[in-house]
Amino acid sequence: MDTKNTIKWALILGGSSGLGLATAKKLARHGYSLLCVHRDRRADLEDIETHFAEIRATGVRLETFNVDATNGAKQEQLVAEIAVKLGGDKIKVVIHSIAKGNLKPMYPNDKGELQNQDFNLTIDAMATSFYDWIRLLTQNKLYDKDLRAMAFTSEGNIKAWANYAAVSAAKAALEAIMRSMALEFAPIGIKVNCVQAGITETKSFSMIPGSKQLKESALARNPNGRLTTPEDVANAAYLLTLPEAAWITGTIIKADGGESLR
Repeated sequence: MDTKNTIKWALILGGSSGLGLATAKKLARHGYSLLCVHRDRRADLEDIETHFAEIRATGVRLETFNVDATNGAKQEQLVAEIAVKLGGDKIKVVIHSIAKGNLKPMYPNDKGELQNQDFNLTIDAMATSFYDWIRLLTQNKLYDKDLRAMAFTSEGNIKAWANYAAVSAAKAALEAIMRSMALEFAPIGIKVNCVQAGITETKSFSMIPGSKQLKESALARNPNGRLTTPEDVANAAYLLTLPEAAWITGTIIKADGGESLR
């Protein structure tokens, strides 16, 4: 049983669905207690609690916070609450899986038109907030000396998909920020990477206009003949937490079954 100062803690930002939830479950099965920050409507909480109960059944601790992880003022409040929950322990893993952005066309139609503020909101949520959280954890001395931090990116980082411009910009910014974080946080032992998932059927993916066509294209291109699953991505994220991955930082690990090869 865990005792004081021996609990392995992972902070999951966006851990109630999709890649974040799959990674939370994977880490829990390997003995990580979890601090899960998510933002969901009350109507969805019953289903989410079913997943959280599954995590608790593994015997680890799970602390949940239904708060907007991208809100600056709330971030500082959350960090203070998290410090209390840790009780002197340190965070060993950070998973950034926030999917909050605008999926509007650049050329106006009945669904509106992408505006400057749409880019700002999306980049802040899906890219800059990754840095915000690591900065706050370092400022408050809540990080383990071998912290593994990672965020999820997609092939939209280099490919143009209709209605995906703001998210594509966010993914490109996320990867640039990740590389700089890996460089500048290296002296204090922090490793920072991105995991590039193939097309994965999640709630956020289903919201992309034209997602059916993207799915069909991914199936046609993938040499393994299937889509990526959240569990595939969670497995890659877990590999980056292992001692053997201590020399991997500042890079993008693809977990797409070869989908991006063609």
